[in-house]
Amino acid sequence: MPTDASPSPQPATGNASPERLPRVVLFTDGACSGNPGPGGWAFILRHPASGRELVRSGAEPHTTNNRMELTAVIRGLEALQRPSEVELVTDSSYVGQGLTEWLPRWKAAGWRRRTASGYKPIKNEDLWRRLDQLLQIHRLHYTPVRGHSGHVENERCDQMAVEAYRRLLDAGEGSR
Repeated sequence: MPTDASPSPQPATGNASPERLPRVVLFTDGACSGNPGPGGWAFILRHPASGRELVRSGAEPHTTNNRMELTAVIRGLEALQRPSEVELVTDSSYVGQGLTEWLPRWKAAGWRRRTASGYKPIKNEDLWRRLDQLLQIHRLHYTPVRGHSGHVENERCDQMAVEAYRRLLDAGEGSR
């Protein structure tokens, strides 16, 4: 949950019906050693009513930090077995701004972004499209937190993401 120093939650996104949905909290983080370089993602998916948690992480040999931030959110949402009301807690302003500001404009512009010289393809389009598909299933509220500020779950996700790409490096996968 957000700490007192956290900004207030952002408006919900997604098209899930207004019926009473199960409520979960999704904490996410991504990390990269070099940008691009080997990277890791992690999430903690918590069901507050039962106290149950699902914790997962993974890594890719050649990626960017923004791709890992998005992947963490996508993997967390994909882990849900039914439509849910999701509070997304992340330190990624890229994910937050993408969800609350950029995504609707990109879709309206045919998955392109407007620049001074015209329209250009968006970065990480494959991941944004997948996230958009998941937002048609789940109702999402974005809650930003400051990275490396002592937020317990954010620090835990960061540690898991770093450990994931370090395991990849130790296995020799990061040198490909």
